[in-house]
Amino acid sequence: MAPKRAPETDPQTTLRAGLPDRYLTPEDLIEMFSLPSIETLYTWRKRGVGPPAIRIGKYLRYDPAAVRAWVESNTKTAAA
Repeated sequence: MAPKRAPETDPQTTLRAGLPDRYLTPEDLIEMFSLPSIETLYTWRKRGVGPPAIRIGKYLRYDPAAVRAWVESNTKTAAA
């Protein structure tokens, strides 16, 4: 079982409280959305259906504002 993060570094708490001062990692998104694996994020990225990611060197990172906007747009779509 994965260790619990401290509340100040927990991605869900951070997004609810405001924008974090760092980009989110794929692992952060896996935890936030309770995804089964990192492959789900890669599939979303390939199909263009997930939150937009940026490449920083060899790493994928997610802008918290873009993740929030993606969640809000999907919430509105699901509610309609």
